[in-house]
Amino acid sequence: MDIASKPRLHWQVAQVLDVRPETASASTLGLAVPGWAGHLAGQHIDLKLTAEDGYSAQRSYSLSKPPDGERIELTIQQIPDGEVSPYLTGLTAGDEIELRGPIGGWFVWRPGEATRVLLVGGGSGIVPLMAMLRQRTAAGAARFRLVYSVRSPADVYYGQELDRLERECDWLQVVRVFTRTGPPHTARPPGRIESSDLSSPGWGPADGVSTYVCGPTGFVESVTTLLIKQGHQPSAIRTERFGPSTESRNEDR
Repeated sequence: MDIASKPRLHWQVAQVLDVRPETASASTLGLAVPGWAGHLAGQHIDLKLTAEDGYSAQRSYSLSKPPDGERIELTIQQIPDGEVSPYLTGLTAGDEIELRGPIGGWFVWRPGEATRVLLVGGGSGIVPLMAMLRQRTAAGAARFRLVYSVRSPADVYYGQELDRLERECDWLQVVRVFTRTGPPHTARPPGRIESSDLSSPGWGPADGVSTYVCGPTGFVESVTTLLIKQGHQPSAIRTERFGPSTESRNEDR
C-alpha cells in the first residue's frame, strides 16, 4: 500500500534525539519514532501537546528529510506569541511528544519520477522542498531548480547545505531572492519574486516541468499567478500554503 494513503493513523510517542539551530528563531528537531514505516518527501505529521489540566493543542509540521529508519526531522519556526512553537523549540534530547503520520499524498515527490522539478519556497516554506532535494540527493534522476525567497541572509534555512549542494550537484540550480536585505554586492535588489526569477532556459511550460510552491498564502497565490501567466498548466503546479493567523506546516499559528 502507498504510504501516502495509509488509513487510520494513530497517535504515538516520539522522543527528541537532538535539536540544532537553523536561524536565530528556527530549530530542527530530530525525533525517534518507534515503528515508523517511512514517508514521502513533502508529507507532514500532526503533533499534539497536552497540558496537565487536559488542554490539548494540535499543529501540523512538514517533514524536512526523506525516510531514515525510525528517525524523522522537523524544522520549526518560533513565533513569539505562538501557542506551540516556543515550547517545541525549547525541547531537549530525551523529551517526548505525541505525533501521528505521515499525512498527505498530493504535495509529494517520488524518486522514481524523472520530470524536471521546479521548487519555489517562501520563508519556512522551504522545509518540505528541502526534503525533496535531500531525497533527490539520496536517490533519483530528475533535474531540480530551487527558487528560495527569504527576508535576509540571516533567515536562510539550511544555508550551508544548500551552498554545498549547489557546488557539488550538476542537477541542481539554486536562485536566492532576498525580499528585504540582500548580501553585499548582490546584483538583484531586494524585492518580491518576479516573473524573471522563475523563468530560465529549459524550465518553461514546454519543458514538462513539475512545480511545487510552498509558503504563506499570499506568496503562493502570487507565484502561482506568475507561473500561469508564463504558460504553466495549473495541473502541473502543486501548492502548500499557510496563513499568518493559522498554524502552518512549519510555523505556529
